[in-house]
Amino acid sequence: QLQLVESGGGLVQPGGSLRLSCAASGFTLDYYAIGWFRQAPGKEREGVSCISVGGATTNYADSVKGRFAISRDNAKNTVYLQMNSLKPEDTAIYYCAAHGPTSQNRCAKGNEYRYWGQGTQVTVSS
Repeated sequence: QLQLVESGGGLVQPGGSLRLSCAASGFTLDYYAIGWFRQAPGKEREGVSCISVGGATTNYADSVKGRFAISRDNAKNTVYLQMNSLKPEDTAIYYCAAHGPTSQNRCAKGNEYRYWGQGTQVTVSS
């Protein structure tokens, strides 16, 4: 059974940091492009960041550029989202998603993601 599990969410003060993890089970992430998405209460889901199969291509939403960094460790079958300088508007449930298997070294489009995790809550508040 192919499964993605997010972890690392929690409550953090503005300006703080968190590192989210997206771990895969039942398949290897080597041939999957991964995306991070978030959904705040009353808002639509939005793409936050993505990383290609080989890791050479990454993209970020304008709202998180310079603050968030996506990376992957295929040996650990895990993708990370390092979030720094967090703001209250970053509060949301964060989801990771996988597109593949693919050999294309590009980020996937939103509707291409086939596998989704259950999400992890991130709350930024003083």
